[in-house]
Amino acid sequence: MKIYYVYILECIDGTYYTGITSDLDQRLMEHISGKYTGSYTFNRRPVKLVF
Repeated sequence: MKIYYVYILECIDGTYYTGITSDLDQRLMEHISGKYTGSYTFNRRPVKLVF
């Protein structure tokens, strides 16, 4: 059985983003690097993992 993680990021504009992933380290790096230009966090970087 695969384990999934729910995470919350705080964005630079004070908003929060909630996500789910099976690889938290990789997904956090994707948010930080701006890998997906259409994502909610892309223009709200830097982000900080709060939960």
